[in-house]
Amino acid sequence: QVQLVESGGGLVQAGGSLRLSCVASRRSFSDYAVGWLRQGPGKEREFVAAVLGRATKTYYADFARGRFTVSRDNAKNTVYLQMNSLSPEDTAIYFCARYNSPSSTSYESITDWGQGTQVTVSS
Repeated sequence: QVQLVESGGGLVQAGGSLRLSCVASRRSFSDYAVGWLRQGPGKEREFVAAVLGRATKTYYADFARGRFTVSRDNAKNTVYLQMNSLSPEDTAIYFCARYNSPSSTSYESITDWGQGTQVTVSS
């Protein structure tokens, strides 16, 4: 099991930016795909973005593409989510998640979750 700790959330005005970080407790973290998911008030948890092991490829939800960038620094056991042009619709708890392989990003393959970090975007 890998412990994941997110940080970087907060309150930002519409149009602003935030960078979320997810630090893992184990070095083998770099062998696995890692993703960001979010859950807004009264909504189901949804996929935001993911980066495969060794940063070979990235995936984005339609709402994130062009505004958000996921990246990883395996030397630091850290995955980032840079979020730009934020809108109130992006208000949610953002979770970091580790998948059970370097290439899978299906919800069912998530094995570890962080505790989440709150992002609030004011209009």
